[in-house]
Amino acid sequence: MSRPVGGVEAGGTKWVCAIGTGPDDITVGTFPTTTPDETIGRVVTFFREAGGVEAVGIGSFGPVDLARGRITTTPKPGWASTAVAEPIRSALGVPVAFETDVGAAAIGELRWGAAQGQRTFCYVTVGTGIGGAAVVDGVVLHGAGHAEMGHQRIPHDLTADAFPGSCPFHGDCWEGLASGPAVAARWGCPATELPPDHPAWALEAGYIAAGLANITYVLMPALVIVGGGVAGRPGLLDQVRVDLVRLLAGYVPAPEVRGAGLGDRAGVLGALALAVDVAAGPQRK
Repeated sequence: MSRPVGGVEAGGTKWVCAIGTGPDDITVGTFPTTTPDETIGRVVTFFREAGGVEAVGIGSFGPVDLARGRITTTPKPGWASTAVAEPIRSALGVPVAFETDVGAAAIGELRWGAAQGQRTFCYVTVGTGIGGAAVVDGVVLHGAGHAEMGHQRIPHDLTADAFPGSCPFHGDCWEGLASGPAVAARWGCPATELPPDHPAWALEAGYIAAGLANITYVLMPALVIVGGGVAGRPGLLDQVRVDLVRLLAGYVPAPEVRGAGLGDRAGVLGALALAVDVAAGPQRK
């Protein structure tokens, strides 16, 4: 490869760009998400000023149309029906790989993180939203579109938790009950301000476990990696593991649950890994 590759983690709040070849060889730039034209223009400028790239991988917030490289029905103002891949491809004249943000993070964990050596696993992020991706034989699983694991329905006992949910589409789906904004809306302050003994954490662990139980029954992964800011709370995943075993009730074995190995770099590193693959061409296995 004559030049390095580029990775883009396209988020609703910020975009992170990286140029390099892997986690130990990258230069990173971060800027806020503004208008599509301005934000995508800054991506192009970043790579041009860095000397150019062989290919670009993009992990984008969504929902997205993977085939067309577009953001679709996002509630992010001004971003619905926005083409992302084609403007970058045209401006830089290089191949572009396009994936969801969580799909890219899963590939990052496979290549360089907590899923190394695992060809089949699930990745879930619990933070500003909840998203998930299944990787089967090293490839992110897609059907008619990409997975929307965060919008699955999970048990919601309104007697124990009267919060109606924060999802603008579904109310009390998994994301609406357990994402960072849901925690903040329910308790009146960000999750980072809640003390370790706050009842929020037992409730949160139960909801995360409920979603993972659904994923277990549908996909039967041997490994689930859980990332995201909320999931990184000390001790939370320990309780999730206990609750998951309880919910599965011995019917099937509980998958191994690991924290993310790449932390908040999983998305942009996964985008970089996608760029490495698309630069190598169809001969790469």
